[in-house]
Amino acid sequence: MGQKKQRLLEAKRHQSPPGVTRTASPKEPRLGPPMTLGPQRSIYFSSLKGRPARLGSEFFDQPAVPLARAFLGQVLVRRLDDGTELRGRVVETEAYLGPEDEAAHSRGGRQTPRNRGMFMKPGTLYVYLIYGMYFCMNVSSQGDGACVLLRAVEPLGGLEAMRQLRHTLRKGAAGRALKDLELCNGPSKLCQALAIDKSFDQRDLATDEAVWLERGPLGPSEPAVVAAARVGIGHAGEWALKPLRFYVQGSPWVSVVDRAAERDAQARAKANQDEDF
Repeated sequence: MGQKKQRLLEAKRHQSPPGVTRTASPKEPRLGPPMTLGPQRSIYFSSLKGRPARLGSEFFDQPAVPLARAFLGQVLVRRLDDGTELRGRVVETEAYLGPEDEAAHSRGGRQTPRNRGMFMKPGTLYVYLIYGMYFCMNVSSQGDGACVLLRAVEPLGGLEAMRQLRHTLRKGAAGRALKDLELCNGPSKLCQALAIDKSFDQRDLATDEAVWLERGPLGPSEPAVVAAARVGIGHAGEWALKPLRFYVQGSPWVSVVDRAAERDAQARAKANQDEDF
């Protein structure tokens, strides 16, 4: 009887308290799928360790230059009508500073039906047509007429759908298979790959159900960011030379690499290190 009582006490000690689910040890097999309370929710409305996956209005509510830098490393998500989610990590952006910026569509403070998104609350999409056939996607920031152009993303998910969309929408060379590096390495290419068109103009990136921004995974260290001149704005005088394009150094998905800007950045970094010693 003494041995039986001892075994009962031992079993009780290993039993979970009422209402508490016992967690299996790594060596224990799981006997079924984990229990869930209520319906599953999409990750972009859920949280991870208390941190929201989807970036809200407060993220976009900052001036164009810091916002352009903050975009780097974040994940742009596009949900298609059939539920397919396309994902890409932002690796290149350009800042447009508003009325003072001779390269901005809002230069001089002019407002038109076309550029109205630039004057709406931070996080509003400004999508416009170029060359009569391609779209570019911008996101408004703090300051009337200021925004950030998304220039390139690194494809992370839904690559086959991106490839099909690019094949369907691109002009010329339609028969050539696209490499992964070619899917989203330019502002119009990423719009094609993510099926972004004029219908997305003036949508709110903080609340829209078809396109949103998620916080990128935290790496061991922050990537080196290159500040270079913007692309394709030679008409803008001195503004064409200002270092308002930002990209992740070493990323093969960047649309245009500026070696001179990279050398300058490395020289400045070395000078700063020398000052510390």
